[in-house]
Amino acid sequence: MSQSSLPLPVSSADIDAAARVLAPFAVRTPLLSSPVLNERVGTRVFLKPEMLQRTGSFKFRGAFNKLSSIPQSARGGGVVAFSSGNHAQGVAAAAQILNMRATIVMPADAPLSKRERTKSYGAEVVLYDRDREDREAIANDIAGKHGATLVRPYDDPLVIAGQGTAGREIAEDMAALGITPDIVVAPASGGGLVAGVATAVKARFPQAVVMSAEPEAFDDHARSLRAGKREPHQGQGRTICDALMALIPGEITFSINSRLLTKGLTASDAEVGTAVGFAFRELKLVVEPGGSVGLAALLAGHIDISGKNVVIVLSGGNVDADMFAKLIR
Repeated sequence: MSQSSLPLPVSSADIDAAARVLAPFAVRTPLLSSPVLNERVGTRVFLKPEMLQRTGSFKFRGAFNKLSSIPQSARGGGVVAFSSGNHAQGVAAAAQILNMRATIVMPADAPLSKRERTKSYGAEVVLYDRDREDREAIANDIAGKHGATLVRPYDDPLVIAGQGTAGREIAEDMAALGITPDIVVAPASGGGLVAGVATAVKARFPQAVVMSAEPEAFDDHARSLRAGKREPHQGQGRTICDALMALIPGEITFSINSRLLTKGLTASDAEVGTAVGFAFRELKLVVEPGGSVGLAALLAGHIDISGKNVVIVLSGGNVDADMFAKLIR
């Protein structure tokens, strides 16, 4: 059996099931359209503002779906996760709702606001050196000692299905408007969000073109999609998109994205900064740099959008106040 004929690891039925689990707890974020944005780019654009989601990003969806699946008998050990911020907060909030202990392994250079908010949900935060230590090894060690369940940030079918509920809402809302989405763009780090969104959108609109968006140089999805296999990015140092610095696409996520995504887009830090400022000034939205990379690619003219209906996922709004002030100036 060829790779392309194998069933995908996450189906639209899995996303439907996740939507039922999430319905009492997650925010159904709206689909927004702005005349100012439409005029600026010359076509109809719809924005999915996941910074309005619980914890300020889409990550709550996947985290809650995963934690809800843990049997009662296994919940005593709690959960452990590794994250620079948004997955951390999603897991911590889900654990708080489900009355489970959460330990989050975070880089010492993660924005202070993300660390403090993670603690505010009752989680224990363990800091590590991003350049010298292996966060996954630290998390596995903690899980082994406490009998905790490791909650991966993206490479888990239940997490992907949870993130896919954002795509399911997009498909439902576009259908309700009687509009076919021609292009759908979502940010990518490990690829869980865009994998879930692509699965849900293409189940209802198979002709839709779905693309990942990444910071320039930290473009492992764009590289991997071109190569047809998982390839790491060659980025050095940091990008202002601190949420999008995974080295290589996940194995499970890429098995989906390699079949459902058309291409990967990139935007420079300068273009991302412009998008953050545009969202604030013109749309009255607070979007973190990593959450605005798709909008950045759109505003910078990196997408052929002539005559197309475009959907852009704004994946989160957990931006450090000092960084935000600098970008909107």
